[in-house]
Amino acid sequence: MTLLRTQLGNTLRGHRLRQHRTLRDVSGAARVSLGYLSEVERGQKEASSELLASICDALEVELADLLAEVSLELRGATAGVRPLGATGEAPALESAAAAAQTDAAAEPALALVGAGQQERGSRRSDAVSLAA
Repeated sequence: MTLLRTQLGNTLRGHRLRQHRTLRDVSGAARVSLGYLSEVERGQKEASSELLASICDALEVELADLLAEVSLELRGATAGVRPLGATGEAPALESAAAAAQTDAAAEPALALVGAGQQERGSRRSDAVSLAA
């Protein structure tokens, strides 16, 4: 079983390497120490949502897209889809999404809860929480 932090790290590293960027460059842009970013990429540290958002901003990747990619990779690891390999190349997101949609009995690995819902009263909440 692949840990979420391991797959998050692999996916972040894949994005960084495809952009031909160094750990130093991304850590500076994300305002996180180089050592900590390295540990996150290697799956040795759990990244907070704030840290993930900062890293995604530095990589110009939407956090929701990163989480969707990680979800598909985790599902692919158990459903026979080729997970992120040693070469750093990820399978096409579209083909993994199509494979996941064909499995009608499958539950989503990650779901957005409260997206688009309004709070009681006149205030509107833009907060979205993640449910596994």
